[in-house]
Amino acid sequence: QVHLVLSGGGSVQAGDSLTLSCATSSERTFSAYAIGWFRQTPGKERDLVAAISWSGGRTYYSDSVKGRFTISRDSSKYTIDLRMNNLQPEDTATYFCAAYTGPSWYGGADQYSHWSQGTQVTVSS
Repeated sequence: QVHLVLSGGGSVQAGDSLTLSCATSSERTFSAYAIGWFRQTPGKERDLVAAISWSGGRTYYSDSVKGRFTISRDSSKYTIDLRMNNLQPEDTATYFCAAYTGPSWYGGADQYSHWSQGTQVTVSS
């Protein structure tokens, strides 16, 4: 059974950094799925901000976070981490991770399953 548990989040000032961690339930889950990080604000759709392939060899970033966020896989902990640097107020959102179950290795929210619980990230100016 695929189970993703998200940790991290909180309230920070603009320019600060945070790391979110998406823990998988087993090595099998860690190796079997490409993972995406999403964020959502009230009244808006869940948007993909970063994705990483099964092997970790390919990554995707949305234009809004490119150069500031880094997604990575930690095979010693079976986690997929999202390092967020130079956070800005527009990064304020609820963040989720999810497993990709579509035909490629990343896509829209409808191509993901096994969503984690959300965590709030609030950035003050």
